[in-house]
Amino acid sequence: MNDTPRDAAPEDEHRARATRQAPLSPIWIVPIVALLIGAWLVYDSYLGRGPLITLTVQSADGIEAGSTLIKTRNVEIGQVESVNLSEDLSQVLITARMKPEAAPMLVEDSTFWVVKPRIGREGISGLNTVLSGAYLQLEPGQSEEEAREFEVSEQPPVAPPGAEGLRINLLSEVGNSLSVGDPITFQGFTVGRVEEADFDVETRRMRHRIFIESPYHRLVTDNTRFWTTSGVDLRLDSEGVRVKLESLEAMFSGGVTFGVPEDLPRGVIAEPDTTFTLYADEDSARQGTFDRYLEYVLLIEDTVRGLSRGAPVEFRGVRVGTVASVPWNFTAAQPDRDARLAIPVLIRIEPQRLGIDSQTLDLAAWRARFERLFRRGLRASLKSGSLLTGALFVDLGLDPQRADDYQAEIFAERPVFPTTSGGLAQIQAQVTALLDKLNGLELEPILAGLERNLSTSEATLEQVRQLTAGVQTLLEDPETRALPGELNATLSTLRNTLEGVSPGAPAYRDLTETLDQLERLLRDLQPTARRLGDTPGALLFDSLDATDPVPRAPTERTSP
Repeated sequence: MNDTPRDAAPEDEHRARATRQAPLSPIWIVPIVALLIGAWLVYDSYLGRGPLITLTVQSADGIEAGSTLIKTRNVEIGQVESVNLSEDLSQVLITARMKPEAAPMLVEDSTFWVVKPRIGREGISGLNTVLSGAYLQLEPGQSEEEAREFEVSEQPPVAPPGAEGLRINLLSEVGNSLSVGDPITFQGFTVGRVEEADFDVETRRMRHRIFIESPYHRLVTDNTRFWTTSGVDLRLDSEGVRVKLESLEAMFSGGVTFGVPEDLPRGVIAEPDTTFTLYADEDSARQGTFDRYLEYVLLIEDTVRGLSRGAPVEFRGVRVGTVASVPWNFTAAQPDRDARLAIPVLIRIEPQRLGIDSQTLDLAAWRARFERLFRRGLRASLKSGSLLTGALFVDLGLDPQRADDYQAEIFAERPVFPTTSGGLAQIQAQVTALLDKLNGLELEPILAGLERNLSTSEATLEQVRQLTAGVQTLLEDPETRALPGELNATLSTLRNTLEGVSPGAPAYRDLTETLDQLERLLRDLQPTARRLGDTPGALLFDSLDATDPVPRAPTERTSP
């Protein structure tokens, strides 16, 4: 029993030694190679994965995890992996895996937007996504700074970041607000779009950022004026009726147009990010050109109905200013010149309208010039500019008869422009005077005279009626009715008689021959008549030369 363990130990040691010295079995090569290939594939897949980005969007409408693609120029460059809500539940966070070749496109100014079916002012877009579903579009930016978080816009950008053109800012009142995508036109041709529209709470003004495409950006200069368009501009003012039509796109959605006023030079090309004022209309834009002016107050004692802000101030048909406010500072103390309450109207005299450069304009000299004109009789009055609309304007004219009654006055720290009654007030005064005269007339004598005249008129009418009856009786008499027939018979007889003495009738020829004989006889008697006229005695004596003329004896006729 003691020999067995001693014999077994050498065998186990021999078996262990043989096991350590045995070569590796070939069957283990396959799993080792598979493990190495798997590790390589994992490493290669890790190296081939693109960057992971986070997109923020207000609504995930049409976006699905694992199926929504990210494209640029219709080439797939990524895919949405997850869609989750933000912690405050106000936004949607989208996690997307991009392809490695898309990494250079992920810079700070790159833009994303959702491509889906839309119906807008430019027509229908995104119809290709009806069957394939919505996708995210990437527009690469021009920045060199990498980024991994972006905001997704609901609307496609107006222009890509690298597009050639001009981006400028417009400031306007709230009523002149625009929407993103509204057109920018020049003389009716679309040259750009509105990119951004924000409201500034501090200044209570709208701020718009617009993009004007190249080469049209050279049209924008430092003297350019911008104003909103409504498609159809219909106005009834002192200049009559005006209708202006813009493009169909501006008619439905509005927009902005621009230009340089005629009385300003073209100027130099504007720099990027320049800020301009957006005016409500073209007239307001042109009015903004005249930034240097003199302010006066008109104390109107007539009605101001029909006078509105923006009405022209003219001198002999030439516009020299604008009505700024109607009424203006109505509660201020008025000069104690009469008992009537006047309506204050603020006007602006704008010398720049006469072609005067703002750099050479001397407002003090112009104010002194108007003071001299006031003393020469310059007065302002209200006149009707259009009978159709009833709109009024301020007319300036010289009235030398009122040159001596000028007194300088101040109203609410503004000099008072002397006024005179307009044409409407004069007509009203004449009508009032006429009514006063009519009220002062004694109507009883007039009515009594009218009654007598009516009685006389009735008697005259009775006589006329009797005369008419007599004429009617005469016309109904059978003899009167027979007169036309007898007159026709007489005319027929006279016509026959005249036909008898016509050039072709025998009586006419006999009469012609008789007249010819009479004419020859008269020619024969002419010598005898001349002799008797010269020597009347030749009818009794043969010759008057004898001393004792012997009367001519009658010639005796001998019988045959």
